Amino acid sequence: MYTLSNKLKLTALIFMVVGAIGIFYGFITAPHSIEEVEEIMASHHDEGHGAAAVHDTHDNATHDTNDHTLVDSAEAEAASHEKEHAEHLLHQMANRPWAAVYVAAFFFFMISFGALAFYAIQYAAQAGWSPVLFRVMEAITAYLLPGSLIMFGLLLLSGLHLNHLFVWMDAEVVAHDELLQGKQGYLNVPFFLIRAGIFIAAWNIFRSLLRKNSLKQDDSDNNSYYKKNFKLSAAFLVVFIVTESIMSWDWIMSFDPHWFSTLFGWYVFASLFVSAITTIALITIYLKSRGYLDFVNDSHIHDLAKFMFGISIFWTYLWFSQFMLIWYSNIPEEVTYYIQRIEQYKLPFFGMVVMNFIFPLLVLMNSDYKRVNWFVVMAGVIILAGHYMDIFNMVMPGTVGESWFIGIPEIGSVLFFGGLFTYVVFNALTKAPLLAKRNPFIKESKHFHY
Repeated sequence: MYTLSNKLKLTALIFMVVGAIGIFYGFITAPHSIEEVEEIMASHHDEGHGAAAVHDTHDNATHDTNDHTLVDSAEAEAASHEKEHAEHLLHQMANRPWAAVYVAAFFFFMISFGALAFYAIQYAAQAGWSPVLFRVMEAITAYLLPGSLIMFGLLLLSGLHLNHLFVWMDAEVVAHDELLQGKQGYLNVPFFLIRAGIFIAAWNIFRSLLRKNSLKQDDSDNNSYYKKNFKLSAAFLVVFIVTESIMSWDWIMSFDPHWFSTLFGWYVFASLFVSAITTIALITIYLKSRGYLDFVNDSHIHDLAKFMFGISIFWTYLWFSQFMLIWYSNIPEEVTYYIQRIEQYKLPFFGMVVMNFIFPLLVLMNSDYKRVNWFVVMAGVIILAGHYMDIFNMVMPGTVGESWFIGIPEIGSVLFFGGLFTYVVFNALTKAPLLAKRNPFIKESKHFHY
């Protein structure tokens, strides 16, 4: 049995406390009025140039003393434009702490969700190599319940208009946007929350049943519970591929409701899948370094690293396919999605391609390196950081626009949810033996060598 050390528990608690302070700081320092935004704009040199340009317009207009109407019109137009810009910036800056929390909450939720999918695949495929890792996978999926409930809470708060994350939830915006009016049959708050509630309930019911049957199999004298999990896993994978796609449209793609991609569901799947497999590998290596999982050998780590490498290539294929087709076709309502990210998010946009493709390619291409734990750990940390940036790039442009920055709210959110994830997962490891001893493939898995 695994015992959660006081040191790890304290570390998780410290992360949560420090992270909560960072999140709180982000909310209290966010501007709450147009006046505060104007003060911030005035304090920045670049914004000062923008204000000067407005004054120049006014000065030029006043030179025409023979046309007072033109002067009044220019003044009114400049004042209106400045007010609209300030209001727009207010929404973006006020969104920043919300968006920081959303990105981190979704990132750790998707790891547990992806781990459940990977776990179900092992059952459905009747894989012989992986049963020694089942308890690690089950522990990671323990975060699915708190992680998904937190996500639902954030969606509910958005639906109650406590933030402006989802622009299509703003009735005033929809009233002046014909495209959003045409999507109201699908993009409306009640239906949006109903879909989320049904999906979350289904995922957690499947996870609960799979975990319960796995534990019962340990004390069974036959394979009945394994067979139940085989059927449940096959059913879950059908549910997963449908609900994951719709979830990705609702929870991520609808931040940019004028844009869509038919590859988006698969793209998000690749990100959550490789992040989950990477987390399984990192936790397995950590447990082995603490003297646990002596039945896990280098071949198991090698296979996990192969999945990390392979899914990273798959993610790159989807990223490039989506980007290349949209960029080449150059349709204005589609290509603006990437123009915004290239112009305003150049470093995180191209940086995540390096972290998610080039780095794993160079480090994990060699088969021998996949058996070296510290190589796998190094690659895993970069991959997880890269896919956090991937979610960051999906969420931030549509919520905070050019007002983004990786600062205290973003770091605090990662620390808080990272600490919560660590505590939930490692606490779940203490609830059952680390070996699924009655799994019919357990002997094959323990003696697996590649």
